[in-house]
Amino acid sequence: MSNARLRHQPLTPGETSRRSGVAVSALHFYEREGLIESSRTSGNQRRYHRDVLRRLAFIQFSQRLGIPLSAIADALATLPPGRTPTSADWARLTDHWRIDLDARIARLQNLRDNLDGCIGCGCLSLEVCAVYNDEDRLSDLGPGPHRGLR
Repeated sequence: MSNARLRHQPLTPGETSRRSGVAVSALHFYEREGLIESSRTSGNQRRYHRDVLRRLAFIQFSQRLGIPLSAIADALATLPPGRTPTSADWARLTDHWRIDLDARIARLQNLRDNLDGCIGCGCLSLEVCAVYNDEDRLSDLGPGPHRGLR
């Protein structure tokens, strides 16, 4: 079979799993959650169109960034039906995540830079302590720690 013809052949769940690195059980889960689609053969066996490999790569990459699966599903739901998504489609999907990622990076950098400054240090210096809460003023912001997290 020629490469051109092979590219149009649907993939079995096992082939899709091998190509994507995603377990077959995860493929079924993603399908139940509406993240990917399959068709069925006359024998009721699942088959995946090859563009599902791009979706799976997008899902895996997004999860590594810490994007919740529900947000990934919402993003994928905006893709145009009936055609393989273009690079412009993928760029549009990720644009709105950039602000959130930048904010998370800033919080993590702040946490890293101040990690040794207060947590369990025992310095007892109220003049330089980043979490000292003079007269309980931070209670107005709600429960939990507030300094060093923003």
